[in-house]
Amino acid sequence: MDSEFSEIHNFLQISENLATAGRPTEDQLAMLQEAGYQFVINLALPNQSSALPNEAEIVAELGMEYLNIPVVFNNPLPNELDQMMDALDAHAGQKCFVHCIANYRVSSFVFLYRVLRLGVPRTEAETQLYQVWQPDEVWANFIRTELEKRTNA
Repeated sequence: MDSEFSEIHNFLQISENLATAGRPTEDQLAMLQEAGYQFVINLALPNQSSALPNEAEIVAELGMEYLNIPVVFNNPLPNELDQMMDALDAHAGQKCFVHCIANYRVSSFVFLYRVLRLGVPRTEAETQLYQVWQPDEVWANFIRTELEKRTNA
């Protein structure tokens, strides 16, 4: 099944019910829906030049649930991470697709979700994070701060 999604920028199947990627096209959203995905979270800003216009409407027409948590790329906030983690927890057992523009914001947030909420060993979660990118200084600091704050490390 992964091969049909290889066209989606930086697509990564995290688990049976969780996938991440950069921005999908309208046709790719339809493919995800056909594959059983029920919930789409978008961490990109809706007014970014590379954002998919009317994404919320497109997802709704496909019968999937949609949530936009706009994360400013150079200023991720802890409450935005909480919103995404709470949304994924609330949809546990459903197939969830989380994206932004390049899968950088998402891969960082999903790394933290897997470590903090799912108990995935950090080294295992890092392997998937690094398949997408090496977080820059802003994101590396955010990840380190959130891990320290939330794990009392």
